[in-house]
Amino acid sequence: MNWNEKAYLSIEELLSIPTISGLNISEDGNNVAFVKNTADWEANTYRNHIWIYEKNKGECYAFTTNGLEGTCPIWSPNSKHIAYLRSVGEGDKKNQIFVESIDGDGRVQMTDEKEGVNQFKWDPTGKGFYYVAQSQESEEIKKRRETYGDFHNVGREYQNDCLWYVEIKDSTGLGENVPHQLTDGRDFHIHEFNVSDNGEKVVLMAKPSPDGEDDQNGNLYILDRQSGELRKLSGDKVVGGNVCISPHGNKICYSASIREKEYYKTHIMDSTLEIYDLTSGERIQPLIDFDRTVIPIRWTAKGILLMWQDQTNYLIGLLTEDGKLNMLSETTECYIMEASITGDGNHLAYRKAGPNETFEVYVDDENITNENGLFEGKLKSNREIISWISSDNLEIEGVLTTPIDVDWNKRYPLLVFIHGGPAWASFPIHSSCFNEKYPIESFIEKGFIVLEPNYRGSSGYGNEFLKANYRNLGIGDYKDVISGVDALVDRGIVDKNRVGVMGWSQGGFISAFCSTYSNRFKAISVGGGISNWITNYVNTDLPSFIRMHVGDTPWNDPEIYAKASPMTYIQSACTPTLIQHGEKDARVPLANANELYKGLRDMGVDTELVTFKGMGYSSEKPGIHRAIMQQNLVWFSHYILGESMDGFRVL
Repeated sequence: MNWNEKAYLSIEELLSIPTISGLNISEDGNNVAFVKNTADWEANTYRNHIWIYEKNKGECYAFTTNGLEGTCPIWSPNSKHIAYLRSVGEGDKKNQIFVESIDGDGRVQMTDEKEGVNQFKWDPTGKGFYYVAQSQESEEIKKRRETYGDFHNVGREYQNDCLWYVEIKDSTGLGENVPHQLTDGRDFHIHEFNVSDNGEKVVLMAKPSPDGEDDQNGNLYILDRQSGELRKLSGDKVVGGNVCISPHGNKICYSASIREKEYYKTHIMDSTLEIYDLTSGERIQPLIDFDRTVIPIRWTAKGILLMWQDQTNYLIGLLTEDGKLNMLSETTECYIMEASITGDGNHLAYRKAGPNETFEVYVDDENITNENGLFEGKLKSNREIISWISSDNLEIEGVLTTPIDVDWNKRYPLLVFIHGGPAWASFPIHSSCFNEKYPIESFIEKGFIVLEPNYRGSSGYGNEFLKANYRNLGIGDYKDVISGVDALVDRGIVDKNRVGVMGWSQGGFISAFCSTYSNRFKAISVGGGISNWITNYVNTDLPSFIRMHVGDTPWNDPEIYAKASPMTYIQSACTPTLIQHGEKDARVPLANANELYKGLRDMGVDTELVTFKGMGYSSEKPGIHRAIMQQNLVWFSHYILGESMDGFRVL
């Protein structure tokens, strides 16, 4: 069959590309476990199944089958057992820890936490598990509810996540496994932890509460397991990301801010790797001149495994004791999004995609999966990196997607797809985990080409670029988008009268800004986007994010909030705009969509508002994502290509 007889992936096929996560290699390097998330169209749900690769057998197979699912697989220290999380219970199921041998014998449920287990790790001795779960409700709150009814004192009452330990007694069942609470839920809220190889120390990364206002107030703590002493490590930096402990247990590493905490209450954060000597108290930042945000993955006998984004590449390397960073991946056209390494540093597993590919799993550089087989017999769009100069001479990169038979002498209709974040980026790969809202392959088949700009504030381009949208949201973003459009028009490959724009979350905000601020577009789709920064500030679960980007509260600086808000320019709106929003979106609440919809309607602009019941940022139902994609395909095909609106209602 030649390519003229083939078709691009349909919407359902795009959403059927599995998402791989939870990669974990056994300590002996012989086995790898990972999770495949796939769409079950018949049940209209996503399924998480654990897969195992056994190097000695050279085979990869599903470990959880027959209706059982699992996530977050972790091998035991002796590499003979595997533990994982599985949702169980009646009604609102919660994640609990299960453990079983690799041959599936003797499955044991280790926990029965009311609100479920958030994360866990093996005790290095193999005798039990450390895990994070919500603290138990106080007797005072229980009594108050019985006396007066249920209410909550906002900003004062929390059930923090605590550290627990459960010992493996035997295989008789849950009743023998009694959990012990190791930290007090009144002290702080744990969001990351790790255990030393000898099991003597636990390092905790915690903040005062789960409230979004406390995101910049995290601290490090060391728990001595023998004495039970909990020691707070002094410091004036913002800490985050993963935390790793050296093999000897005398040092820890993590991501830390370059400046003091107070600065980031009103500024975008830049960060670097920090190493803390637990004996001397000395802190060093060995990569302070390395202008990329690094993520520590594990401290091995050979050094610290690090991951970082470099423009549109994701790379890994090993930081040795002498401060040298040794590359473990290619330096270009490499997209490694997850890695797992053995404690001796001798064996490595990772999840990688090449250009125009989806992710595969590799073990010691050998590919053990065949996810790209889904493209066999199908046409596949071509994605390449291009760059242009924005209005203030800032260089912007982006991903340009074109058909396999692109004619560079033809002017195509263009769709601009804007990624969320803003501290994220678009990459020249095929992956449903990055885009479950916009059917790029279907747009290409319709005759569009697609541009994904990595606008100012995107990650991977250095700290100055990351901070380039500070107090410049909206207008600065728009300049980066429209200059990219103009660059393609000037190249002679885009019809300037047939251009649309779309995006979700931060991309939805920029799309909303384009809707009211500009008349350059024929159609727009706003997904989960901010329409009014003051509206979002008082309703979001993360107001600190807004202050970091605009520099103050709306009460102290209403002008900057107005300047960045799409609703400020509503009277000039003229572009047909589709608005899609999750009913339960806590980060960008539904009030934003209602405000934009009402404003556009009052201005006489063609608009549709679709709210998705029970959905936050994303949905647990692939059918919802299929509806979102179908609506976007019909919307742009109608307003830019002149096709009918049949199929928009997805009836």
